[in-house]
Amino acid sequence: MGLARVAGSVASTLGLAWVARAVWGLPTAIGAGPAAIEPTALGKSSFRDGRFHNTEPSSMLAPGAAPSLLWSGLTKGRVGRPSRPVPLVTPAVPEEAAPLAVTWYGHASALVELDGYRVLADPVWSERVSPSPLVGPARLHPVPGELSSLPAVDAVIISHDHYDHLDKATIDELVRAQLAPFVVPTGIGAHLRHWGVPEDRIIELDWGGSVSLGHDASDRGLTITCAEARHFSGRGLVRNTTLWASWALAGPTKRVYFGGDTGYTKAFSQAGAVLGPFDLTLLPIGAYDERWTDVHMNPEEAVRAHADLCLGDAGYGLLVPIHWATFNLAFHGWSEPVHRLVSAAAEAGTRTVVPKPGERVVPNDLPPRVSWWEDVE
Repeated sequence: MGLARVAGSVASTLGLAWVARAVWGLPTAIGAGPAAIEPTALGKSSFRDGRFHNTEPSSMLAPGAAPSLLWSGLTKGRVGRPSRPVPLVTPAVPEEAAPLAVTWYGHASALVELDGYRVLADPVWSERVSPSPLVGPARLHPVPGELSSLPAVDAVIISHDHYDHLDKATIDELVRAQLAPFVVPTGIGAHLRHWGVPEDRIIELDWGGSVSLGHDASDRGLTITCAEARHFSGRGLVRNTTLWASWALAGPTKRVYFGGDTGYTKAFSQAGAVLGPFDLTLLPIGAYDERWTDVHMNPEEAVRAHADLCLGDAGYGLLVPIHWATFNLAFHGWSEPVHRLVSAAAEAGTRTVVPKPGERVVPNDLPPRVSWWEDVE
């Protein structure tokens, strides 16, 4: 009986220790609260009644979908995991940025090169996309390269404040290791300030707003425009207190569109007409489901969006898929998004390439396509 009590006491202590570790740092990781965010949001066209809104009617979850979502969580939670290790490529970082290239680090994290500039998009290097170090979606593959191995970048762009796109630990390291500004949608600056990011490194933009940057004060050849997306935001119980966005990057000769995370929207054709056509599009293809069609694209919609962004020319530019392979965030098979993408792209005549995590893609120097995901699924 005495041993049983000791064992119970030890188990209880270990349980409490685990809980303490799981919740350690949660308030800080969650970020700024609505009261700190709202002053920058007031007066913005899509902000009313204390929340940001999509231009098109949108729902995070289809009406009546909650019971089926719970059932899917209980029965399909591991469907989206690969059966074999995901192959990685050690990122090749040239001394000078190329006229046009992109290195995909997994999920939505990418290093874009255009006209000699470098832009880091939605960098997430943590093991979990969660405010907790022990609870929440974990990586399906390691990060292919250390954050410290990145070259100097000209800007860091963030699409929205969900944990799989905005990661406190990664932001902390970038503040220490880089000098570039963080270009973010309205309201996310409050999170960055909460985490100690210097004010002079925060640029907040509303949909349609832009900023010109460069390597020094005399060089302002990189224009970054905040483009409308169809999504939602929130790091806690309160939703939509910060804006969500896609980003248009324009150098003197090349243009890149970073979709981030979005549902299909008429804003794509508007961006194509005003800011395009784009030589390279990075568009989300994963984490879709029939219960949240408004706020996440499926692969076929990504191909359609690419055509919209290229002024109706499906064959113009190059489509690189993002937002798949790294975290299990929906109930489709791990490789289903890329199979559907390749099929839809072939039917539409869209040029696409599917890099391995860490692989650098140069649109004008593409190797023969290798369906590497078929060895993983």
